[in-house]
Amino acid sequence: MEGGSGAPQRATAAALARIAEARTAVLVEGISDQAALEALAERQGRDLDAEGVVIVPCGGAHAMPHHLRTLGPRGAALHLVGLCDEAEEDYLRRHLARAGLGRPRDRDDLAALGFFVCVRDLEDEVIRAAGHDLAESVLAAHGDLTSFRTLQQQPDWRARDFAAQLRRFLGAGSHRKTRYAGWLVEALPVDAVPAPLVAVLDRTR
Repeated sequence: MEGGSGAPQRATAAALARIAEARTAVLVEGISDQAALEALAERQGRDLDAEGVVIVPCGGAHAMPHHLRTLGPRGAALHLVGLCDEAEEDYLRRHLARAGLGRPRDRDDLAALGFFVCVRDLEDEVIRAAGHDLAESVLAAHGDLTSFRTLQQQPDWRARDFAAQLRRFLGAGSHRKTRYAGWLVEALPVDAVPAPLVAVLDRTR
């Protein structure tokens, strides 16, 4: 997945350019979510383009209502599914209702509609699933373990837990968060892939 300061906007535009050929749109908050789902789809041997499935990185949860309106029953009438962060769950429920996609009252209702919640967010789901040893092996494989060790020794981070340190490391580097979302999903045992990722792809079949 390409980088650069305009990468999120380009990723959204590229996804929307394929909408005319799509039957299903997967709405996600950002390009790291897109990278994780694409990595999982590849592991499952799926060709999302051939299946008419487009993953749309919306550019944050607060951009999702626009896509719910334009791609949902009051717009292009695609089959919509998606992911959101835990903090945006209530917001998503309200806007699904406003877009004519039901009136979900809780997380179970969201899941019934094909929308799944990452706790705390997708990054946290993947880091917890990977754990210390696997995450460090992926860092080493991509030449970043020494840099991560440097961050771990910084006074502000030395006493923090591993997950917090890794979140900081991935968020601080240029496009690390997006690259590692895919790389960590590629490295996870099949039965350790976070449930929201598996569930949302299952709803696109």
